[in-house]
Amino acid sequence: MQYAQAIKEFLVEEFLPDVPAHSIEDHYDLLEGGVIDSLGLLKVIAWLEDRYAVDTDAVDLDPESFKSVAAIEAFIGDARAASAATGARAEAA
Repeated sequence: MQYAQAIKEFLVEEFLPDVPAHSIEDHYDLLEGGVIDSLGLLKVIAWLEDRYAVDTDAVDLDPESFKSVAAIEAFIGDARAASAATGARAEAA
């Protein structure tokens, strides 16, 4: 998991200050567990845009994409691929 540790560290910094990052399981449901709410979701999205240059305009922002560390990591990969594809199409035009 390429981005998992950074995601966990962000979650601890923003939402779980008393929890060690290594104790967050990759598939723990952050939404049902109350770690991320609607405002928290906006924070996560803004962080992803800043940290990983994710273009959220190029992807579908489904809450399921932010359900767990593993889901967020998959979202980063998908969003970066979509951004690259969009950029390649723009250059070809």
